[in-house]
Amino acid sequence: MSEVHLTINGLQVTAQSGQTILEAARAAGIDIPTLCHHPMLSNHGACRMCLVEVKGMRTLQTACTCPVAEGMEVQTETDEINECRKFSLELLFSERNHYCMFCQVSGDCELQALAYRYGLDHWRYPRPYEKMAVDASDPYIIMEPNRCILCTRCIRACAEIVANHTLGLRERGSATMVMADLDVPLGQSSCVECGVCLQVCPTGALIDARSAYGGHAEEVTHTQTTCMQCSVGCQLDVISRSTRILRIHGVWNTEPGGGLLCVDGRFRPLYETRERIAQPLVRDHGKLVPAGWTEALAIVAKKLKSGRVLGLASGATSNEALVAFAGLMAQVGGKAGQTMPALPTLGFGQPAAVQDILATDYIIVAGANPLVYQKVVGYLIRRAADRGTPVALIDVPRGGLEASAVLSVSGQYAATVTEQAAQAQAPLIIYSVGLKPGVARALKPLAHARWLALAPGRNSLGARAAGLAPLEGHDLTSSRFDVLFFLLGEGSEEGGVMPRLDGAFKIVQTAYRSPLAEEADVVLPAPIWAERSGHVTNLEGKTLPLNPVVPMPDGVRDEAEVLDTLRTMM
Repeated sequence: MSEVHLTINGLQVTAQSGQTILEAARAAGIDIPTLCHHPMLSNHGACRMCLVEVKGMRTLQTACTCPVAEGMEVQTETDEINECRKFSLELLFSERNHYCMFCQVSGDCELQALAYRYGLDHWRYPRPYEKMAVDASDPYIIMEPNRCILCTRCIRACAEIVANHTLGLRERGSATMVMADLDVPLGQSSCVECGVCLQVCPTGALIDARSAYGGHAEEVTHTQTTCMQCSVGCQLDVISRSTRILRIHGVWNTEPGGGLLCVDGRFRPLYETRERIAQPLVRDHGKLVPAGWTEALAIVAKKLKSGRVLGLASGATSNEALVAFAGLMAQVGGKAGQTMPALPTLGFGQPAAVQDILATDYIIVAGANPLVYQKVVGYLIRRAADRGTPVALIDVPRGGLEASAVLSVSGQYAATVTEQAAQAQAPLIIYSVGLKPGVARALKPLAHARWLALAPGRNSLGARAAGLAPLEGHDLTSSRFDVLFFLLGEGSEEGGVMPRLDGAFKIVQTAYRSPLAEEADVVLPAPIWAERSGHVTNLEGKTLPLNPVVPMPDGVRDEAEVLDTLRTMM
């Protein structure tokens, strides 16, 4: 891009061709107010708050849509501009019932802040407000049309970021309303509950049901950490107050997801219903009873010394815990592995990053179901399809991606996909544990392709890096084990080995009660995602940080520290 030189408020500014006046001004540290604009979305120019004066143009221009030009002279704050902005605010307050005292985002609302900025203490067009029904049909998101300013941020986010196209507009003029699908309740619509609409809404029109009235911006703490709900590794901005987590936002413009989250990362961790284990438990006369750490670790250490040990780790924990677990199993001479299935290798091509999904010219999804197991990857595939990238599916279960695909076949017809993708300059193959050897061979002519392997579970690559490979069925039945040690973290996966190893002394290190924990002889409590320190390895092979948001309960200790303590007792 070439440079463009312009003047904004008498200041010489250098911009890039293709930028808007708003982008050039903000890059130069010049504030222009907006409501309908969001940096992650296409420009709309509806709210008229970013009006500016451009020398030589007959009318005021919207800075978010007007491109820069060489020699342009711009004024962003004049009496005329400010009067126009104030008038736009009056109209917005007249359209709907923006009675701020009763709004859950009062104090943090972009509309309210602009009203204060431009001295709006009344409006000239009072009117009786029609009663608009609140939609609380979704468990996580409340739609409050009385607070809506029709900026369409939510609609554009649903279409452009998630590529789900659930939200739209109905009616016209003052009767215009945001609707889901063909005007059905949000909870009965095609909404995937990713929550991106919540994050971009500038008013109280979309409400996080759990965090409403939880605290103003100056009262909360923001902690950036890594999502542990699957192997993608999205970056989270966790918003908390004291020891209570209020809500979770995505971090814009961060890899791998760019700020996009799914329901598993944004909402479900905050709606956890499993019973927490907050102190060690030992089996006494057939029942699990509370015990101190000294007693519980002494029992575990004695058992680990006295028999043949099998250790199985879930990926729902940190790299540090997995390394400590592998070290302990090696020290006691036990067999160790992870509960996640093995990920096949493609055998050709070069690895890709998640964001490469948006930069390729042909996408092949083989033996994977990303809209179920790695949802953010699935959303990015749909976004690429919306932009015109062909998507072909091989052995992909029906469940959403077929609507974005130009071709969907079973493995026996994989060669057909190879023929179609052969002309692509930069094809991308996305695969997972369902990739069959015959499909991999059929795709081999695409030697110039890049690939993205969707690691199963959560931190399975971290487990593999720690030396914990997936265990095959014969590994579990070929010999008798006396002690079975599960490192589960927040997971409940046990790899289906319980029926085959019934009778062994069972140690479970976990955060929640589960059928497996109820069968254990010793249960060691573990932290949850919001209490962890350390790192995880995502499906790109990148090591990402885990930062604690809230402190661990008094009876819980870090898994790696507990496992290292056991090593000193051997």
